[in-house]
Amino acid sequence: MSEWARENVPLLTALLSVAALALVFGAVGGVIPSGVLPRASDAVLDGLPHLNAAISLTAIATILLGWRAISRGNVGRHKALMLSSFGLFVAFLASYLYRLILVGTVEFPGPETVYTYVYLPFLAVHILLAIVCIPFVFYALLLAATRPYEELYHTRHAQVGSVAAVLWLISFTMGIGVYLMLYHAF
Repeated sequence: MSEWARENVPLLTALLSVAALALVFGAVGGVIPSGVLPRASDAVLDGLPHLNAAISLTAIATILLGWRAISRGNVGRHKALMLSSFGLFVAFLASYLYRLILVGTVEFPGPETVYTYVYLPFLAVHILLAIVCIPFVFYALLLAATRPYEELYHTRHAQVGSVAAVLWLISFTMGIGVYLMLYHAF
């Protein structure tokens, strides 16, 4: 990457975080019209939540394996696994937003009491963690992308990456919990 990018990781992190969150909030808020996307069949749209759950489980595995790899000093494997985790996150987000724009949100099928006292608070924490983790993930990835790995030991990559990984793991796990409540528990 360029010297400019190397010297401006915080700025790039902020710009990418704002762009990513604007895309998500634009989709959630209905700002992105469904007519701009080609519509998949109902079977494909119905299958996307299940695909997203599988992507989330796979991402949990790659994050954990990436963490294990770096703890054992295997930088190459760590890099490959964390880039895979990010790719899975992008695939999840694209699939989720695609379905959200075309179909909208899913109505909670369970009892009102569970909806109010379990589902909504659980969903709120999941969403909050998903939002908070984005700048941490971008920062860790940008540090890694703009420096040789030997220099990363002199940056906050390890600390920020640890926070990003924990937030990411909890968010993905809670996302699977939301999926289970929406599609399997009731």
